[in-house]
Amino acid sequence: MNVDNWDEIRTAFHVARLGTVSGAAEVLGVHHATVIRHIDALEGRLGVKLFQRHARGYTPTDAGLDLLQVAQATADQFEELAGRLHGHGAAMTGELVLTCVDTIAPLLMPVLASFKAEHDELTMRLITDARLFRLEYGEAHVAIRAGNKPEDPDNIVQPLSRSQAGLYAHKNYVAANGMLEGDDYANHTFVGPTDENHRASFYRWMKENVPAERIGLRTSDLRDGFEAVRVGAGIGFMPCWMAAESSELVEIRPPQADWEIPLWLVTHVDLHRTAKVQSFTAALKEAAKSWP
Repeated sequence: MNVDNWDEIRTAFHVARLGTVSGAAEVLGVHHATVIRHIDALEGRLGVKLFQRHARGYTPTDAGLDLLQVAQATADQFEELAGRLHGHGAAMTGELVLTCVDTIAPLLMPVLASFKAEHDELTMRLITDARLFRLEYGEAHVAIRAGNKPEDPDNIVQPLSRSQAGLYAHKNYVAANGMLEGDDYANHTFVGPTDENHRASFYRWMKENVPAERIGLRTSDLRDGFEAVRVGAGIGFMPCWMAAESSELVEIRPPQADWEIPLWLVTHVDLHRTAKVQSFTAALKEAAKSWP
C-alpha cells in the first residue's frame, strides 16, 4: 500500500463508518459506483474481504475494523497537521463524532449548537444507539457513557456529571390512586424495564423493593418508560431534569444517592489531544457544571 491508494482507503473508511455505499458517496461527493469500485479494488489489492455485504448495507469484517482504526487516526492527524501549519482555526475542520446514551441527548443539544456556531467548518455528528461504539476503531471521537467507569486502557476517561433520578407519577394517577405511603408498593402500579436485571441503579432498587406483579407496564427502552410515566401509566423513575420540564408530574420520592448514574467523558488516547477534541470536551465539561 502507498499514498496512491489513499482515495480508496478514505472511501473504505467512510463506508465502514456510515455502513452504506450511498452514505459514503454523499459524504465524498462521488457516484455510488465509484465507491463500489474503490472497495473492490482495495479488497483485491489487499487480498482480504473488508466488508460483509447485506441488505441493510456494509458491515466491516475484522480486517475492515483494523482499516477503520488506521484511517480514522490518519485523517485526524492530517487535520491536526493542517491546524499546526495554518493556525488554530484550520484544525477545527472535518467531522467531530459524539456518541452517548440517548436519554441525555437533550442535554447535549445546546452544547452542540453553540460549538457548531463557533466552528462553522466543522461537521458535528451525534450518534445515539444501544450499541457501544468503539473509539479504538474510529467510530467516534468522543463518547459519553453511563454507569460504571469504563476500563479500556486505550481510552482516557474523565468524570463528567451525575444524573439524578426520582420516582414520579402524573397528577391524574395520584388523584386516582393517592400518594405512595411508606412501603405500600402492593397498592400501586409501577412502570419498569422488560429486563428485570437492568443495570440502571434505580431499576435495581425497583427489583429489590417492588413486587414484580405490581410492575404493570414494562418497556425495553428507557425513553418509552419515561413517557409512560409522563402520561399516567404508573409510578416510575425519570431523570430529575426531565421531570422538571413538566408541570403535570408529581414527585413521589426525591432522588437518592444510590439512584444516581455517573456519566463519563471518554476519548481515545490517540485523538485526545487533537484541537477539536480538546476544544469540544472543554465545552462539554463547562456545560455539565450547570446540568441539573
